[in-house]
Amino acid sequence: MHVGAALFITFLVGLIIGVATTAVTMVMDRRRQNLAELLEPRLNDSVIEVLKALPQMAIVTDRSYNVVWASPGATVKGLVSRDNRLTPRLQAVAQVAWSADDHSETQLMLPRGPYGSAAITVRIRANQLSPRYLILLAEDLTEAIRVQEVRRDFVANVSHELKTPIGAVTLLAEAIGEASDDQEQVEYFANRLLIEGDRLTRLVREIIDLSRLQSTDAMAEAEDVNIADVVSNAVDQTVTIAEGKSATVSVRVDPDLVVWGDPRLLVMCMQNLITNAISYSPAGSRVGVGARRQGDVVEISVTDQGIGISEEDQKRIFERFYRVDSARSRNTGGTGLGLSIVRHVVENHGGDIAVWSQLGKGSTFTVRLPLIEAFKPGVDSAEAPKINPIPLSVPEQ
Repeated sequence: MHVGAALFITFLVGLIIGVATTAVTMVMDRRRQNLAELLEPRLNDSVIEVLKALPQMAIVTDRSYNVVWASPGATVKGLVSRDNRLTPRLQAVAQVAWSADDHSETQLMLPRGPYGSAAITVRIRANQLSPRYLILLAEDLTEAIRVQEVRRDFVANVSHELKTPIGAVTLLAEAIGEASDDQEQVEYFANRLLIEGDRLTRLVREIIDLSRLQSTDAMAEAEDVNIADVVSNAVDQTVTIAEGKSATVSVRVDPDLVVWGDPRLLVMCMQNLITNAISYSPAGSRVGVGARRQGDVVEISVTDQGIGISEEDQKRIFERFYRVDSARSRNTGGTGLGLSIVRHVVENHGGDIAVWSQLGKGSTFTVRLPLIEAFKPGVDSAEAPKINPIPLSVPEQ
């Protein structure tokens, strides 16, 4: 064979081998890239910028319900689990959109935390973004629904509850006018007028507090809250009423108990419980306040030596304006709103509250809140264990 031909053939074979090797390498690289995209999918940066500009919370998921991208608030609202997957309820919505090859829309109520019945309401719209991806847009309707309820309830509550103290003030004013020549009677009616005015002020303030609780998100300004500080501040706010009844408040709080919440509202919650414990106990009684860690939960208990609550009344004490003993409530200045406020604060913090009580022996109210490291929005409250309140040990008088 001619030398030139041999060289040409050798060159041609080398070229073919080189091209083939390059082609195989490119195919392998492409396959590795595809595999990497499957294992760790990413969206185009321009698509992400568009999603960030949407007013709704956006979630992009693949067919296995792995979240490719989500708005920052999606996890906090309980739409995305901690392992970066759609929560079971959203998986059901996504499945409809995938199977129908069309969009799906629904409204869901999701638990705010692992305990209690407080929930958020979201409207979910799911639509295919591509053959591989599905986009879910979530609009939080909680605030709008809450405002509607507040407007309706506020008018109903005010019209019903303010009639009595306003009527009493009117009658007392008339009595003072008729007894203007009797100094003793004038002083008596004037004192009664001050008492009714104070009760009216307290009632209006608590109605406003309750309305604010319903009309705003308790977790909008949440932060790390030390329970020892909450209990200390609440006890400080009840010093005057405790001194007025010669009551002693004993405190025992485990250290380093931290929850996620609004410190002002949590102090209000504990202050209401401690005030009730003092008000409904005999003079010279002891009130116990304790907090401890139980697994991933903080249990805060307030125990009194008061009149106790019957089993029938225990079912309704957290209702607005419900009073166990109306006559005694008038004497203590009770409005029937304190425990309702407590329940709203606790549930808005993803917690729960229960009561243990025996007539003539006293009561224990137990608030349970998730520790900050265990706070996982979106956990179904039905899966959470129930409270089994145990009264604190309060020394006998």
